[in-house]
Amino acid sequence: MKLPGISIAQKLLLAMALTLAIVSVPVLFLFDWQTWLSGLSLAILVGAVILKLLTRNLFAGLQALESGLLNFKDSDFSTLLAYQNDDELGRLCQLYNQAAAQLRDEKQWIYQRELMLDKVLHSAPQALLLTDAQGIVVFSNHSAKALLNCEHNLEGMKLDKLAQQASPALHSALSEAVDGLFELHPEGADKQTWHLSNGELLLNNQFHRLYIFKQLTRELNRQEVAVWKKVIRIISHELNNSLGPISSMLHSGKILANKLEEARLERVFSTIDERISHLTEFVQGYGKFAKLPAPKLNPVCLSQLLSRLQSHWQFQCTQTGALPQSRQLLADAAQLEQLLINLLKNAHESGSDPDGVGIEVDFADQHALLRVVDAGQGMSEHIMANALIPFYSTKSTGTGLGLALCREIVEAHHGQIHLKNRPQGGLCVEVRLPLSAL
Repeated sequence: MKLPGISIAQKLLLAMALTLAIVSVPVLFLFDWQTWLSGLSLAILVGAVILKLLTRNLFAGLQALESGLLNFKDSDFSTLLAYQNDDELGRLCQLYNQAAAQLRDEKQWIYQRELMLDKVLHSAPQALLLTDAQGIVVFSNHSAKALLNCEHNLEGMKLDKLAQQASPALHSALSEAVDGLFELHPEGADKQTWHLSNGELLLNNQFHRLYIFKQLTRELNRQEVAVWKKVIRIISHELNNSLGPISSMLHSGKILANKLEEARLERVFSTIDERISHLTEFVQGYGKFAKLPAPKLNPVCLSQLLSRLQSHWQFQCTQTGALPQSRQLLADAAQLEQLLINLLKNAHESGSDPDGVGIEVDFADQHALLRVVDAGQGMSEHIMANALIPFYSTKSTGTGLGLALCREIVEAHHGQIHLKNRPQGGLCVEVRLPLSAL
């Protein structure tokens, strides 16, 4: 029979009382019922005392076990049971202590993994957004906040509301929730190409949607430059194979022309020789771009490098801020010098007054910022959009490799290069290079 609401101690006491009453029924025929009732009461009282003494440790252990399981329910695994008797309850308490120790270790391990995962997700270059079934953001990393141009946390906000505040292209990508590419045009920055991938996942028995935004601008630029380099290597190889025999035949032709003493032939051969030299120099320039070696990174002192450049080029040099004590600029000094020479050469060829050419240096916690400025005519939007592409040039004698080589050097140093017109006139080429910890 099930007796709800009655404790084990009460059940044992009731069972003992019923047993004593049944056993003492024959005694009722020897004594009157009052005597029998008094004796039965005394027996039950003595039995209750003995039962309490015998079960005292048992119930103390059960209460401790109950408290421990309540702690388990609250995810607290730090409590251990002190009951150590060699009986069934003691073995049960021992199993409880072992389970508590194992769960405590696993909880600590999971906590460390969650910390590591949280750090990895927040420092990931991909922008991550996780929303629940109602479209409310439950997780976002720092890249997602930067992408949506929000300084506050995104958790708890509706994704639809965030999408309405975003750019049209980003709003369309979030609204359609279809995997694919889209482009952003940040104000005062180059065009950016992004890829969105999203999908549903089951988390805590509830459906969530994960959005992953990956910026492909640098990767696409890298692939584009790789294709250009391959084309350049092929063209250079074929031109070099042709220029060698032509130069040899030209030399033989000059010898024959000298014997004939024909002035017109000498002029023809001189012109051909001049064009061959120009073409050879042209091919060597392209080969230098196509075979740019990986930078050898060493600490670089910008002030010394700029002083060395000022002995060959005229420009004003200004510096804002100082290099942080715990940071240093690691770069290939030769490539960095070539980068600045190319930019200074373009600045002086822009029609700017030499006094209007300058290099501005600024330091932040994570990067060094170099701005090469001039007072020329600047660039149109069309020219600026194509200026960093190989072979593109607006100069009649240009090769279209100066700024392309600059971009290649900057990106090889994991930096960024950006062109923009100055409000007061002229062009500003902004180079951002990362600083490394000492």
